[in-house]
Amino acid sequence: MPTKNGSGRGSGSTATTNPPGNQTPNTPDINESEIARLKVDQLRDRLRRRGVTGTADMRKDDLVKALVKAMKAGAKKSTSARSGGSSRGSSSAKKSTSSANPPGNQTPNTPDVNESEIARLKVDELRSRLRARGVAGTADMQKADLVKALVKSLTDNADGSSSRGGGGVRKGPQNSKSIKYAQEVTSVDDEPERPGRSLVTTDHEVIRRWAEARKGVPTTVDGTEHDGHAGVLRFDFPSNGREQRLREISWEEWFRTFDERRLNFIYQEERSDGKQSNFFRLDSPDREDG
Repeated sequence: MPTKNGSGRGSGSTATTNPPGNQTPNTPDINESEIARLKVDQLRDRLRRRGVTGTADMRKDDLVKALVKAMKAGAKKSTSARSGGSSRGSSSAKKSTSSANPPGNQTPNTPDVNESEIARLKVDELRSRLRARGVAGTADMQKADLVKALVKSLTDNADGSSSRGGGGVRKGPQNSKSIKYAQEVTSVDDEPERPGRSLVTTDHEVIRRWAEARKGVPTTVDGTEHDGHAGVLRFDFPSNGREQRLREISWEEWFRTFDERRLNFIYQEERSDGKQSNFFRLDSPDREDG
């Protein structure tokens, strides 16, 4: 039988109604013992101020639980808000880092140009891609300048402000039937509709990757040069055996000639049987023989 205190109430009952200490360790500002000592009217008043309705018929134990719950919910919202502020403060503190290497795509009008991904490329990769796009003078450029140059090259091609091949087919009075029936490829993300499909592009990166996947080397046919410029353009594939009449040239020179002559690159990724194809030809829309 429980002992009685001075007021005549059982100590066991008091322990239930008025539990010792704080029962909400994760929310130290909420002391259930203090809340339980509030009068019924005080509990209802605090709940009303927190927007809790329907308290008129609630007993004290239920009012205590409701107020504790309401206060916990308020504490969580406050913590979340503080975290957001802290995050913003942290973001502000790291502003210089973000500016140096901004997240996501910083060129909203050209969604295919992601500056963050470009900034993660190695210096050699940046120079290689710039050479493939016909950009010269990269040997002495530092990484930051290489990144800017590649972004500019990609954005120029995307908005059509550059004369360099941006993937779109070049058209003219001598366009061949091969182009008419070929699938147009404008970026490295485009996939052939089926094996054996005839493809056409002017995109430097597409062409370079296609050739390098077959260990192809950019070349010109010896003896066809004129006025100091490369002559007939070809690729030399080791699988075909090295041809003596082909002279290796740089990607920069190959693409410069390709663009100056307004050529289209007609090719296959795979043969109809699914095997890798080395087939390609260069087509001029302005004259019959590219």
